[in-house]
Amino acid sequence: MSLADNPLSFAYWVPNVSGGLVVSTIEQRTDHGPAYNIEVARTAEQVGFDYALTQVRYLASYGADAQHESVSFSLGLLAATERLRVIAAIHPGQWPPHILAKLASTAQALHDNRLALNVVSGWFKDEYTRLGLDWLDHEERYRRSEEFIEVLHGLWQEEPFTFRGDFYRTRDVVFRPSPARAPEIFQGGNSGAAREMAGRLSDVYFMNGSTVEGVREQVVDVRGRAERHGRADAVRFGLNGFAVVRDTDTEAVDVVEEIIARADGDKVRSFGEAVKQAGASAPDGKGMWADSEFRDLVQYNDGFRTGLIGTPEQVARRIVDYKAAGVDVLLLGFLHVHEDLERFGREVIPLVRELEESGYGVEPPGDHPQPPRAVGAVA
Repeated sequence: MSLADNPLSFAYWVPNVSGGLVVSTIEQRTDHGPAYNIEVARTAEQVGFDYALTQVRYLASYGADAQHESVSFSLGLLAATERLRVIAAIHPGQWPPHILAKLASTAQALHDNRLALNVVSGWFKDEYTRLGLDWLDHEERYRRSEEFIEVLHGLWQEEPFTFRGDFYRTRDVVFRPSPARAPEIFQGGNSGAAREMAGRLSDVYFMNGSTVEGVREQVVDVRGRAERHGRADAVRFGLNGFAVVRDTDTEAVDVVEEIIARADGDKVRSFGEAVKQAGASAPDGKGMWADSEFRDLVQYNDGFRTGLIGTPEQVARRIVDYKAAGVDVLLLGFLHVHEDLERFGREVIPLVRELEESGYGVEPPGDHPQPPRAVGAVA
């Protein structure tokens, strides 16, 4: 049996915010400006990446003291590339759905249907309250996101479209032109509300960094919810990871330990306090970052937990273990974004393809060599 019939997709975090992808004083050879990011995007599609995810941040915080707006930045990357699909992160409550639906429809026509959207329900309270926007409790934020996605789909697919919700309303809308292909809808989350939203509406459910066992639990749960909504095969699964590929596993582990040793403690603790409040606000206590520790939060989507640290061969095998657990899209962060991304594409992705062809990972992981303990699950 071969896994090559359904190859894993690779994505990377676009560094469109300052400060790099770890909250550390370690050198990060990266830049959040357009020219650098266009160069990275062109390299990414040449070396095997399928997606780029543009971050959304409106306020200076946690080391991201400057940022470019995600949707306009994504359109710039689409214009500069030929194959790469670009995922623009957006917040309901900050975008009217009809404006975003029209923008996305036009972008699909301009850029060969390569725009996708990452619907972020929101964890950063200050980003709403300081801008004078309504801050809702955890469950209400996800209800609003569900209505937001329903309105997007309705405007793109139904004519005329009428919607009566608690947050959004439309009446007899004729919305033309419809996109030839609706943008894929990605979402993050970990709570029951997030999982239910994915099972009912989303195309890709993004998970924070986790162990193979943690990923498998979420995949089984969300697939079960999707099946109850008649969408058994409709949801795909994305996983965040921070990749450090070096010639030896010792060298790779040393890089991670230096990142953590040089963490900006005040910023990490401030970020940790904010996200733990968000995670704890979920009634089931399973919100994102609910059990993250200091070393996890140095990479702000728990990327170290995924354990993609080591030699190209070690990292490739670890990746296919995650694929066997149900991962369809691997979302990667890097320390030195351009050079590390290029190395990953040239040295790791071909090994993953070879392992997919060979059938490695068909059986559940367990007997395969694991990455060094220092970069696996939380200590």
